[in-house]
Amino acid sequence: MSKQLFIYAFFMIGVSAQSQVFLPPTRLRCNLLLHTDKVSRNGISVNEKLASAVKRNDQFQFVTINTPQPVFDWEISAGIKQTSAYRILVASSEKMLALNQADFWDSKKVPAKINQSIYAGKPLQNQHVYYWKVQVWNEKDMPSSFSSIQSFFQNKPDSIGDISHSPLTFDIQKPNLVVKKDNGDYFLDFGKDAFSQLQLHINSEKNDSIWVEVAEALAAPTVLFITNGNVRYKKIALFVEKGKHDYTINWPPDAKRNSRTPVQMPDYIGEVFPFRYVTIHNFSGSITTGSVTRKMVYYPFNDNASSFVSSDTVLNKIWDLCKYSIKATSFTGHYLDGDRERVPYEGDALINQLSHYSVDAEYSMARRSMAYLIYHPTWPTEWSLQNVPLAWNDYLYTGDDSFLKTYYTELQQKILMPLSGDNGLISTRTNKQTKEFLQSIYITKAFDGKSDLRDIVDWPKEVAYIGTEKEYPGETDGYVFTTYNAVVNAFYYQNLKLMHKIALVLHKTGDAKLYQEKAEQVYQSFQQVFVDQTSHLIKDGDSTLHTSLHANMFALNFGLVPKEHITTVAGFIATRKIACSVYGAQFLLDALYDAGSSDYALSLLTAKTERSWYNMLRVGSTITMEAWDVKYKPNLDWNHAWGAAPANIIVRKLMGVEPINPGGDQIQIKPQLGSLRFATLKTTLLKGVVEVSYHKNKLNDQIVISIPGATTAKVCLAYNTLKPKLWVDGKELNIQPVDGFYIVPQVPSGKHVFVLK
Repeated sequence: MSKQLFIYAFFMIGVSAQSQVFLPPTRLRCNLLLHTDKVSRNGISVNEKLASAVKRNDQFQFVTINTPQPVFDWEISAGIKQTSAYRILVASSEKMLALNQADFWDSKKVPAKINQSIYAGKPLQNQHVYYWKVQVWNEKDMPSSFSSIQSFFQNKPDSIGDISHSPLTFDIQKPNLVVKKDNGDYFLDFGKDAFSQLQLHINSEKNDSIWVEVAEALAAPTVLFITNGNVRYKKIALFVEKGKHDYTINWPPDAKRNSRTPVQMPDYIGEVFPFRYVTIHNFSGSITTGSVTRKMVYYPFNDNASSFVSSDTVLNKIWDLCKYSIKATSFTGHYLDGDRERVPYEGDALINQLSHYSVDAEYSMARRSMAYLIYHPTWPTEWSLQNVPLAWNDYLYTGDDSFLKTYYTELQQKILMPLSGDNGLISTRTNKQTKEFLQSIYITKAFDGKSDLRDIVDWPKEVAYIGTEKEYPGETDGYVFTTYNAVVNAFYYQNLKLMHKIALVLHKTGDAKLYQEKAEQVYQSFQQVFVDQTSHLIKDGDSTLHTSLHANMFALNFGLVPKEHITTVAGFIATRKIACSVYGAQFLLDALYDAGSSDYALSLLTAKTERSWYNMLRVGSTITMEAWDVKYKPNLDWNHAWGAAPANIIVRKLMGVEPINPGGDQIQIKPQLGSLRFATLKTTLLKGVVEVSYHKNKLNDQIVISIPGATTAKVCLAYNTLKPKLWVDGKELNIQPVDGFYIVPQVPSGKHVFVLK
């Protein structure tokens, strides 16, 4: 018997003794969206049937499914180790479906171990509501009852790139603190920054004009930070009538921002402004916590989908900061660069996507942003090369290949293969950016003053301030730009590897072979052109000896450092500290955890230096900032989610929860706690909730994991010479560590206890 079969049999012996609770499928999704039957009006959920609301779509908002073959997903109870089949019914009438009758699709019993299916019934008609439900069979071929009924509205797409999505929503919030100042002004603190509207419910003693100020920051206790810069502040006059009345502050248009074609707020919500603090001047009346409310606008977000707590209080605060940042910056339903521009950028979107997936099982916002960026690209070379990783992440986490199919041709262009030379490497400096090439990636007019691709490595590229924590100005660690750029080609190599995988998924074997061959050529050329043969470090370019953090961390992250040199490169990276921006920190931490440098990675996550997430908290921000500090980017936003990398790093790397197979029917759990004494995580994937609790004691380490139904986990636990024995669910498991980890494949769904002692 093989080792894997032995381990599987070990677990199944334990499973057979357990009582099987066979619940029907839950949390049904259509095109990855939950609650497609919900109806809202101007951001407020209302008790209105979907079939009624669609007849008055000028009054209500709801999900529109705009693909002819929707994808259906459902969750399986953790009591079910594996499913063997499913059956889906789709009908035009709820009453019909309640009788198990389906006039549009009865899939019959489909033998399959997955809990996802593509609609394959009669053609769905536009402007119609449909109803569906699903049942499954377990590994013993026993059927569940049918799920509850879900409905969805079918319609055709409105425009290119139109992705099914939920309407925006909002919370009405009262201030945490109201202070009447000595001069009669009122100061209010809502506790956190948020993109919001401000409402007053006040009783004035007379007709009068008052002044309302809002701000993200304070200059002193109860004193708003007044600035015309990107830390937001606004002062508005308001005429109030005598007596008790309600008022809503109307935020004026931002002419500078609107000149850059930002994503606009929908009319059913209206304009928002980011603020935490409010001051009211010249009001002749009394202000209480009920007198002023804030309407925080955001894309639907499940606060209970994730949680994290550890023995490090700083890390806990950073988790809270980053998780909240993902929710707070979702106010348009797209991933944006912050309030200054409200424009999607590929670099922002990648970090937003991974962090959003980590804190909430929501996938449509990423897809809307990905589709938008296909046709509205930005100019940095490295960011064009992030379209393919975005698309692959979507497929890996959802198992749905529809985005890959729809945009395959565009993704082929985004990898920038026409810029490659005889050595296989790409360059933006060899006169290959023709008009035809730029049109192929939809750069048809100047963006931000630039009409072609430019290498950036990190952002901002050049800033005069250096300070005691930096050797070079800007955020590129003194990177030397040459004809061939190591960072750009590291991204290019990653793109080729991913396009090889994508082509295989779509059964394009010829393309897959081409991309594999190109990737192999780039790997060999990278070693010859960029690797210093004496130090084995990565040089910035083909005609320089300078070795930066960026050249080395991107090469390490994307698999361009041979195994025998990983320790050397990781050691060099540790000497550079955080010499990158908050954007670059995503790739730095990914590289460190993948290289096994978990202690150093944790030290960066919890650092209290000026260049740290703790510094964002220290200066008073409650949403992650665009840069480490105003010194490093004078026009930084205080509401920029590309600074929220720890939200996904904690889940994916520190606690080690990532999907292995597309859709997550197999996941990896590989905690690397470093010096933490304990850490507990809850995260939600498409298949359901994953929980990991790790406690270290003198005599043993105990790791308790919970795996969703119909899901298996590859559990990897760091080998400890002081605690060399592994026990699983009360029985010793006699296996040898591999590369410093005990690897236990095919752990079935349910709760399991691992002990190292």
